[in-house]
Amino acid sequence: MSAVPKVAMVGGGQLARMTHQAAIALGQSLRVLATDPGDPAAQVCPDVVIGSHTDLEALRRVAAGADALTFDHEHVPTELLDALVAEGVPVLPAPEALVFAQDKLAMRRRLSELGVPMPRFTAVRTVDDVEAFVARVGGPVVVKTVRGGYDGRGVVLTTDTAQAREVVSGYLAAGVPVLLEERVSMRRELSALVARSPLGQGAAWPVVETVQREGICVTVLAPAPGLPERLAVEAEGLGLRIAEELGVVGVLAVELFETREGILMVNELAMRPHNSGHWTIDGSLTSQFEQHLRAVLDYPLGDTRAIAPVTVMANVIGAAQQPTMSIDERLHHLFGRISDARVHLYGKQERPGRKIGHVNVSGTDAGSVRERAERAAHWLSHARWSDGWGSDGWGSDGWGSDGWGSDGWDGGDD
Repeated sequence: MSAVPKVAMVGGGQLARMTHQAAIALGQSLRVLATDPGDPAAQVCPDVVIGSHTDLEALRRVAAGADALTFDHEHVPTELLDALVAEGVPVLPAPEALVFAQDKLAMRRRLSELGVPMPRFTAVRTVDDVEAFVARVGGPVVVKTVRGGYDGRGVVLTTDTAQAREVVSGYLAAGVPVLLEERVSMRRELSALVARSPLGQGAAWPVVETVQREGICVTVLAPAPGLPERLAVEAEGLGLRIAEELGVVGVLAVELFETREGILMVNELAMRPHNSGHWTIDGSLTSQFEQHLRAVLDYPLGDTRAIAPVTVMANVIGAAQQPTMSIDERLHHLFGRISDARVHLYGKQERPGRKIGHVNVSGTDAGSVRERAERAAHWLSHARWSDGWGSDGWGSDGWGSDGWGSDGWDGGDD
């Protein structure tokens, strides 16, 4: 390892941007492979390679001399990663682990071998496979593309057999492999975020609840409210076990369903920093981004304890109609009203439905903290207060009443 370690990350999105911010505190600087100089990470990293994650030569350039090559997305073709490993590149997580985050069918089959609880599933060869699977599970099914897809893309929740046949037929006609899963009667979605080092050290953050809207995560509640200790322990243990069994190095997010019967089932895996872990930047002793760097560099892992009773992350999502007020002016108004909101903007142009940032708020009262985090994110998205306060964004005295309380947490609303 060089005097100052160099981590290279494939992808120039917000995950790479926030990983670079964590690298700075460790005396390092991330190198990124970005598709455009305007990508979020390329705006702030001094060491940028412009190219595609499907181009082996671009991958070689970003990996040259790096102590670890890691990822902010799962879309690098496995055969290219195998070629890099054969050339001596330290790819982390390794291709044989990463494939289980890239290929949903491979993931289902491997986790089934491990006895991990999850929805029933089947590979699809023809449209006629739909009827047989619907009869087997006795209800509606979910159609998923085997590879690709995120934030609801590549996932179709069908309501009946006819719709499932139509969706499958369209994918197969386009040459896109799919699988079917049973639709789970769930209470909510959870995420178990863990990290693992090359020598097998593991660490787990508190289990969180993820709130979805139209297939996109909009809010994360840390810790998951009202989660029985039995399920919290089970979820953390499941995450650590999967990381160990698959040989993951780095951060692993295990997306979970909590059924109405109180059973946990694995939905999907992500082997990188994850939206469900953004709260850790301000709400944990060690953020997921620093932990990912520690893991791929084989540093001892950091303490994952929460530093506040409650932290809520709310995504800032591009509005259907972009506000005329600049994002900078929106920040002025936000900080005047909710001064302890921790804002993380990604340097993205605003587009409808696009994640352009997130807000973290910490405190003691779960309901109050969530309301204020979601109110802050809504304001940044729409330039309108969700509680109807101040049509111009300001109160009668020019400032809000949501400042800090005497206990160091949020005051007025707790």
